[in-house]
Amino acid sequence: MSGRVAATSGREEERPSRQINIVLRSQEPPAITNPSGESRPVPPKNHGHTSLFQELTQELEGLVGLDNIKELVFEIYALLQIAQMRTEAGLASGGQAYHMVFKGNPGTGKTTVARIVAKLFQRMGVLTKGHLIEVERADLVGEYIGHTAQKTRDLVKKALGGILFIDEAYSLARGGEKDFGKEAIDTLVKAMEDHRSQFILILAGYSGEMEYFLMSNPGLPSRFPIQVEFPDYTIDQLLQIAELMAKDRDYILMPQAILKLKQHLLVEKTESLHAFSNARYVRNAIEKAVRGQAVRLLNQYESTSPGKQELMTLRTEDFKL
Repeated sequence: MSGRVAATSGREEERPSRQINIVLRSQEPPAITNPSGESRPVPPKNHGHTSLFQELTQELEGLVGLDNIKELVFEIYALLQIAQMRTEAGLASGGQAYHMVFKGNPGTGKTTVARIVAKLFQRMGVLTKGHLIEVERADLVGEYIGHTAQKTRDLVKKALGGILFIDEAYSLARGGEKDFGKEAIDTLVKAMEDHRSQFILILAGYSGEMEYFLMSNPGLPSRFPIQVEFPDYTIDQLLQIAELMAKDRDYILMPQAILKLKQHLLVEKTESLHAFSNARYVRNAIEKAVRGQAVRLLNQYESTSPGKQELMTLRTEDFKL
């Protein structure tokens, strides 16, 4: 499932209902590859999860940046591994809550990490299915009293055995006491108690907005022991992502095109009135450049076909930023 276009703080609170995204693990897109991986601890030998450890390592090191997120995932992996060893040794284990809050601007990898976490929990036996259901306010909030609670319960039911990922979760608390969003929050809190250990709830959104959201219900903060900041990418990381996105589509960026993109990103990050959308912004820029290249080549080669190298090359004039 590709990332959806996330909102800036000025977007409307309510949008038309849409089809709910359900991501099965077999449908995950390839992660952006990061050639400069850092070392990770070696997993316990001969304990049945070495292949999972290696798979997670490959996926996590395939993400540009996000070092704190990578460390968190391996902390969870280690905790689950040791819990299993404690069970085999006849010691008490379990009782951990894994509901999470992901804080950060759009395009910082929150949905991608949620998919990796879903796979981890499924493979380690915490979740029976390991699927991810991604929703937002319009999928939870109904139009009349009682409608919201039923919609929310239905989504929780679909998420059992997997992860319910609520993007822009803070929008549920924006309308005040009389807004139906509060009903959705209350229903979620009850579901976390009624279906303990049967699903994992991940709430995502802008950092400041999520802090406000957590204070909207006294029962929320203590129910989310894992709260993670997803930092904005640096300019160098964004350029690395751009080149990798282009490479994934069999394109290459000319040095002058990279320089033009760098200068544009510097301006966009510092002067934009809205929250910068990070990798999502870069992806849109690459896709726009691909369209620009197509028009340029069609006009340039009216009676012949361009060579393979020319078909692959994105030039400065293709980036109409």
